[in-house]
Parts: sequence; C-alpha cells; structure tokens
Amino acid sequence: MPREGEDRDSAATVAPASPHAVARWCAAQGWPIHPLSPGRKTPVRNCPACSGARPSPGRHDPASCPCIPAGRPCHGFHCATTDPGLVDRWWGDAPAAGVGVACGPAGLVVIDIDAHQVAVADRAHLLPGILIPDQVKLDGLASGFDTLALLAAFRGEQDPAQDETTLRVRTPSGGLHVWYRNPEPSIRYRCSTGSGRNTALAWQVDVRAHGGYIVAPGTRTPQGVYRPVGAARQPAVLPEWLRSELRRTGHVVEPPGPAPAPSGEGMAAVIPPASGRRRTAAPHQVIDPLIAQVAQCAAASEGTGFTEKLNRAAYTAGGLVGAGLVDHAAIRDRLIRVAHYARPWQQSRNEKIVDDALAVGFVRPLHLKGRP
Repeated sequence: MPREGEDRDSAATVAPASPHAVARWCAAQGWPIHPLSPGRKTPVRNCPACSGARPSPGRHDPASCPCIPAGRPCHGFHCATTDPGLVDRWWGDAPAAGVGVACGPAGLVVIDIDAHQVAVADRAHLLPGILIPDQVKLDGLASGFDTLALLAAFRGEQDPAQDETTLRVRTPSGGLHVWYRNPEPSIRYRCSTGSGRNTALAWQVDVRAHGGYIVAPGTRTPQGVYRPVGAARQPAVLPEWLRSELRRTGHVVEPPGPAPAPSGEGMAAVIPPASGRRRTAAPHQVIDPLIAQVAQCAAASEGTGFTEKLNRAAYTAGGLVGAGLVDHAAIRDRLIRVAHYARPWQQSRNEKIVDDALAVGFVRPLHLKGRP
C-alpha cells in the first residue's frame, strides 16, 4: 500500500496515506472496496431504511436498495467496487471515510487474531475439534495469538502471526490481521468468529472471507490506525495446512442446492426430519415447530421476526445437542437451510445467528421429560 516513509513494525510513528489513496491502491489490486463511516469500522448507510431516517421493521434486501444501482455506497460489501470513477466520487464526497475490502470477491481469506481482555475459554473449547492433553500447560494463554500459535504447533507448521511472506496488519486494539489469497476460486470459505464453539478456527481467532469484509491497512479510527507489519504488502497464498484446518472446522461453503419453490412443497423440503428416528420422537416434536416458524418468514422480506425466531430455534437445538438428543452437524444443516430459504440475501448473517445460538444453547442442555 502507499506509504509516507518507513512503516515496519517498530516504535516509529509514520503518517499513513490518505483514505482516498488507500482506496485507489486497494482497487488497483483488484479488490472490491466500499466506504466505512468516518472514524468507524462499520459500512456507511445511505438509504433511509438503512440510515434510520425513517422507521423500518428490519434491514431490507440489498437487491431492492435504490442506492446501489444509483452508484451510492450502501449495504457494505454488497456495493463494493473497483471502478476508479466510483472510488474517486465516494471518497471525494467523504474524504475521511475508511476503506473496507470485500473479502469474497477479492479472493481473500483473512485470519483475524484478537487480543481482547476476556476470561479464557475452557480448555475443551480453545481449539474446536482438538482435544488438548492435560499435560500441555496453558499457563499464560490469554489471547488469539496464543491459541493460533498452539494450533500451528500441533500441526508442526509456522504460526501465521509470524508469517513474514504475507501482508499482516496490526489493529488499533492490539490484534493482527493476516491476509492470504485463496488459490482455488471454486472453493469458498465462510466467515466465523473465534468466540463461539462452532465453525471457529480457534478461540479469539476470527476468519474473514466470503460474505464479509476486512478493514484496509491505513484506515484510521479514534483508537488508532490499522498499520502494516513488516515488509510484505501483498497477500501470500493461503497455506495448505490452513486450508485443511478451515475445511475441518466447517469453514468451506458448500454449493447450494436448488432453491425451493415458495410453496408448501418448498417449505417441506427445508424442514425434513433428521432421519433415522420416528417422527414422534420428543426432540423433533420440540424443534420442528420452531423450524417451521422460521420457514414461514419467507412470506415477507421484513417484519416477520425472523432473527428472533431463528435465534430461538437454534438456541433450543443447541440445548438438545448438549443433552445428546440430536446430532450437531445434522441440526445445524437443517437450521442453515431453512434460514437461507427464508433470507437468501444474508447467508453470512444467517450462519452467525445459528452458530452463536447453538453455542449458547449447548451449555444449557435441554433434558426432555417423557422422552421416548
């Protein structure tokens, strides 16, 4: 990226390039970009429904937003572009706007390492799917830097935080973004948060990929500037071992099946029984009506209480998983399918709602009385 002097990871203070220059540089790399609200790391909102200028029961479909076809930034990565004319106009209108890079269209997978001051997760949840032996001492483990280093050590690989071959960006909060290039465009990786127990790479290690964006280096917030670390200014190819880990932890976005018709038959297709057990089994008597309520939200794009209904269904499902009554992978698949059926334009958000609620429900097992 453009720089005004030495900007290696040192105590020296350097003046970052202007947001417009950063935006132009990112677009020149072929990375679709969109403005972030000045001083913040959230996308700008232009239309009344998004900005709050008029009452709205919920976020409307980006495909129906008048801003995007009119060439106005709105809905974050949905409006991302590499068009120099739009870039000049957007940052000409808002010179202080930050720069967001749409990871999926840019072919990027960014490992987002957090260093939040929070209680350390239980040993069983530090590396999802990996049992950490009791003889492994975890004294001093406090952040995503530690869990990612532990994962790399388990695999006998280099810690990505120390990977000097790729673009790394220090965040104002003390975290680190490690940028990689997806070498297989036919394979898409989903976003995730490392605070949950499902679809997470490690505790306090997030993944920014398809359906998400990353803050570009040089962007300034009140907390500080996103500064490049080391000499590399381009993303290296995503290492093979990380590709394997992302697949193992459920980060690969499987190709969607045929879209169900908005009819009784279509709804039935996204709420099938989990298979194997009788339909009268108690767990399914509990979860099926909740999943059906989510499917019914497909009748309208807003005002149906979709988020609340999906959250309730996933939380209940998590409790059933925690009690050993249903299989996690099977019920997650059902929830994701019905959520995508009802709200196909927000698949990344659907998955986050499901994974977060499943994780919360899992630690509160739901033991059913009179279970067959």
